[in-house]
Amino acid sequence: MKLSPKYDKELLHRYDRPLPRYTSYPTAVKFEEGFRLEDWRKGLGESIQKPTPFSLYFHIPFCRSPCFYCACNRIITRDSSRSQPYLEAIYKEIELVARQLPAGGRNVSQVHFGGGTPTFLSSVQLEELWRTINRHFELDPDGEYSIEVDPRASSVELIEKLTQLGFNRMSFGIQDLDPEVQKAVNRLQSAEETFAQIAAAKKNGVKSVNVDLIYGLPKQTANTFGNTIEQVIDARPERVAVYGYAHMPHLFKAQTQIDKYDIPSLSEKLGLLEIAIDQFLAAGYEYIGLDHFALPDDELAIARRQNTLHRNFQGYSTQKECDMLGFGVTAIGKIGDIFYQNLKSEKDYLDCLKGEQLPINKGYRMTPDDKIRGQLIMSLMCHGRLEFDDFESLSAAKFTDYFSDVIDDIATLEYDGLIETDSHGVTVTPVGQLLLRNICHVFDEYRKPRESKTRIHALSI
Repeated sequence: MKLSPKYDKELLHRYDRPLPRYTSYPTAVKFEEGFRLEDWRKGLGESIQKPTPFSLYFHIPFCRSPCFYCACNRIITRDSSRSQPYLEAIYKEIELVARQLPAGGRNVSQVHFGGGTPTFLSSVQLEELWRTINRHFELDPDGEYSIEVDPRASSVELIEKLTQLGFNRMSFGIQDLDPEVQKAVNRLQSAEETFAQIAAAKKNGVKSVNVDLIYGLPKQTANTFGNTIEQVIDARPERVAVYGYAHMPHLFKAQTQIDKYDIPSLSEKLGLLEIAIDQFLAAGYEYIGLDHFALPDDELAIARRQNTLHRNFQGYSTQKECDMLGFGVTAIGKIGDIFYQNLKSEKDYLDCLKGEQLPINKGYRMTPDDKIRGQLIMSLMCHGRLEFDDFESLSAAKFTDYFSDVIDDIATLEYDGLIETDSHGVTVTPVGQLLLRNICHVFDEYRKPRESKTRIHALSI
């Protein structure tokens, strides 16, 4: 079913608050330090028994300069030699993980290089890393192999090299093309160079190009952001992500460099979102969910229509139920019922692997309740619908009984028009599509409880 999100400024204002993106449930804040490697090995052993292949994530943390809006785990350095010891550590980590896998248990259908800036690495280093992965894992010839590209740290020649290695999906960071906005966030980027690289990716057979944009940045206006969107549409990337900027300088030091008086007001910010929705839908893109759009013939849009869409730490995905192995500092993985995360410090990560020890620092084993809630959140995020029969088969309980403690909050969502309920299930409305995180948050067992609850009206089930 094709989605048509409805923009409701009053509701977007009222529900505006920082909430998880639910790329996992529970979210990473629940991961516990001192996680036992024995539990990780047990989870891996259970995962190997499944017929599904693995997904691999590689975190390349280096950036040559800080983008002031950034909330990612990255290391700012202009010293290119710093990347080689880090790669040597990743090679060791790959080897240590591969030792745990039996012959025939190393099949992979998805690889993603994220950052930081993966293209901080030289073409020689990227080739070396790719060959190391191929030596230890069996990569599906029809798999999805993606990399995040910073056009400022890339070139047409590097794009061609990446496609020769086997990368068939690329995500280009643009954020905004207006020079004044770029200055305000310390990310000067040539539109010509950016679109030349996107064109090179398409020319060399990349199946799906994604572009990242951000609304709510300092100095942005309706005219300038609309112009950026027009240029992106002209380049015709298969996918577009339009993220909202969250100004939290108390958490992210780089954001202290942004003048808060240059940031659009909430009303202006929501106006920028409306512009993005209108322009991308008018240009033939389909709405996928949250802040993602895709062309109708892209695999992501097809998966959305066929109800096979999935969600993992990289966001929306077509690779359903793949267990993910994470490599590099702060990398997150999921195997079976276990989430895990690597060490955050580069020094600790390097030292750990010099000692031939896996650098896992945090982890979490899902409870039966986590699995039930996680599947519910996945259904709402990916399909916009929860079937009561499916829920009751999984939980062995009626929906209203299981969530009796938040029945008032669910009723409020319905009263506000974010969801509709009937005897068969819960459906996210067009208005609710833009507030998916708020809807899912009601079902999050680990959310902070409200100070008070007021019943609005009864559920229509």
